[in-house]
Amino acid sequence: MARYRNRSRDQAFMLPVHLADQLQPGTFEHTIDYLVDNEIDLSVFQFRYDNDETGAPAYDPAVLLKVVLFAYSRGITSSRQIARACEENVVFIALSADSHPHFTTIADFISSMSEQIESVFADVLTVCYTEGLIGKTMFAVDGCKISSNCAKEVEGRRRASA
Repeated sequence: MARYRNRSRDQAFMLPVHLADQLQPGTFEHTIDYLVDNEIDLSVFQFRYDNDETGAPAYDPAVLLKVVLFAYSRGITSSRQIARACEENVVFIALSADSHPHFTTIADFISSMSEQIESVFADVLTVCYTEGLIGKTMFAVDGCKISSNCAKEVEGRRRASA
């Protein structure tokens, strides 16, 4: 009869996790963390928070922005999935400083920052330009080349169905 290794789940793990060590230099998540903390002007978000005398402490907009940007870079667009990642994924936990924002907080932040995102995006482009990451001839978001037909004679017309 075959012998198998013991696979009991009735054992405790004591794993020390230092959140700052999860954001290794040279990684995308470290870059997001650095840019949001040091290069991007977040004063555009301050008007939303007027709880200095009353109310519960708010989530730092820097934390929410880091989490949302990293989630979007990984193809996660659902606020519920982002909130779950902040509880289960160690990189999201490190970016959020173990704060576990609720999905409604994330959804409200995303839906209400449409005007502020323009200045944040301009700051990101400025930093990328000063670092030499943006060339002067072409700019591509993901480097994917997609064929298209933008000829004037085809533009705005629908194809006849067969």
